[in-house]
Amino acid sequence: MKRFKNLPILLVILIGFIPLFDLFHPGLPLTHDGQDHVARIANFYQNLTEGNIIPRWAGNLNWGYGHPILMFLYPFPSYTASMFHFLGFSLVDSVKIVFGLSFIASGFAMYAWLKEFLGIKAGFVGALLYMFAPYRFVDLYVRGAIGEHVAFVFPPLIFYFLFKLSRRFSKWYVIGGSLSLAGLLLSHNAISLMFLPLIFLYVIYLLWKIKNKKQYLLHTTYYILLGLGLSAFFWFPAFFEGKYTLRDIVTAGEYSSRFTDFARFIYSPWNYGISGQFSLQVGVVHWISIILAIPVIYLLYKKKNNLWVLGTAAFLLFWLSIFIMTPYSRIIWDNISLLQKFQFPWRFMSVDVFATAVLGGLFFYILPNKFKSFVVLCFVVLILFFNKDYWHASGYLQKPDSFFTGIYNGTTDTGESSPIWSIRFMEKSPKKNIEVVSGEANIRQISRRSTIHVYEINAASKSRVLENTLYFPGWSVYVDGKEVDPEFQDPAHRGLMTFYVDEGTHAVSIKFGETKLRLFSNIISGISLAILFFYIILNSKVWRQFRLF
Repeated sequence: MKRFKNLPILLVILIGFIPLFDLFHPGLPLTHDGQDHVARIANFYQNLTEGNIIPRWAGNLNWGYGHPILMFLYPFPSYTASMFHFLGFSLVDSVKIVFGLSFIASGFAMYAWLKEFLGIKAGFVGALLYMFAPYRFVDLYVRGAIGEHVAFVFPPLIFYFLFKLSRRFSKWYVIGGSLSLAGLLLSHNAISLMFLPLIFLYVIYLLWKIKNKKQYLLHTTYYILLGLGLSAFFWFPAFFEGKYTLRDIVTAGEYSSRFTDFARFIYSPWNYGISGQFSLQVGVVHWISIILAIPVIYLLYKKKNNLWVLGTAAFLLFWLSIFIMTPYSRIIWDNISLLQKFQFPWRFMSVDVFATAVLGGLFFYILPNKFKSFVVLCFVVLILFFNKDYWHASGYLQKPDSFFTGIYNGTTDTGESSPIWSIRFMEKSPKKNIEVVSGEANIRQISRRSTIHVYEINAASKSRVLENTLYFPGWSVYVDGKEVDPEFQDPAHRGLMTFYVDEGTHAVSIKFGETKLRLFSNIISGISLAILFFYIILNSKVWRQFRLF
């Protein structure tokens, strides 16, 4: 029997590779956002090579005027892709590796969680339901939504460590859980907001089941605070400095045109079109799980099995998510401003995928053992058959890395991250990085990196200089080592930095640094990382062998 202990894990990996074959084709699958994600990651990686451990400014985006999108772009996928690029893979291949590994890892995470209380076969079924939902292939091959795709890994991992902590305390569960929570928060902003209430409810559910409530609540608090602290360098500035962007203007009311008719959840043709065109079907096998959930929950209740509560919650969660994506929920969206930040109601498909995986696992949990193997086999065949047309790319973009590392025309978003005193998109590259707009001066560029531009300016008279870089809090101008205040609201140079130099030769440095808020966030994450590091060291076998007291 030990020989087959890891067979379900192996099968999750092997079956999970089937939809990924198109990623092995040369080039980048043609998707809505895939090309832009590679360009963002190229700028992210450039920052890392320049010594910026926390990249916040994309210098080559927006026609070379730069853009603060990295401050608001979930960084975990970019860090991961950058690691593979550092190992020698091209930018495109690095992104495809992240897509592929995340897909497999999400199935493994769901299996690990469900197996703990539903058993191996039920965990295996739940993992396949989680991976093979049609919406997962929309993210992968239609939208190219790397953040949402990676985020699928973490909710079941968070739930896994919460469950393990409810059984017995282990510092490794706190460490694993905090890293998982940080991973979710660093993977996608909207998905994190969706799942945080569910995490809270799951903690309440586990508290209801166990006896030692006080100890569990204490350990869970450590777990959550450490996860929030580790990721604070990103989410804290992203939340509070969003007021300096066009976010609330560009996305205002966008949700109102993105609702979905209920019939499209049952069936909608597969295509590679934009929002409102691509398929939002739940999936045939997934609908079977929903239908079977009613008798499953009833049987669990009759047997006085507490899992009926989890099943009921998953069932209600599924239907609540469906409702929130339909026009009938408009009044809720109109009156809850936080909900509007999700931008697209159909993002709640992520919650539906999670709920159906749980319900499918519960069905196999109550199934008599003598039928389980046969039904699992039938299930695998059905889920592969009904999804076989969804895991293909519509085509491929063949571009060298230089296409993404040079000046990139777009901002890679819809303009919501552009500074509030600028326009949404620049329209062409500047003739020069820096130029004289009044007076007389010669300028020599000494060096130019993402976050520091160095010049020598020889002015024959007092001159006004235009730096063709968008201003955002953190940019500072230094003339001969002294900070001067740049102007960035001149209608003639909207959002760009201008400053004056007196007659003579001057050393000018224009630097992008951390605001007080970002610095505070970095310190919180640094302290959290130090706590995590010492937590690991103090609980390692090596330390236990050599410590003196």
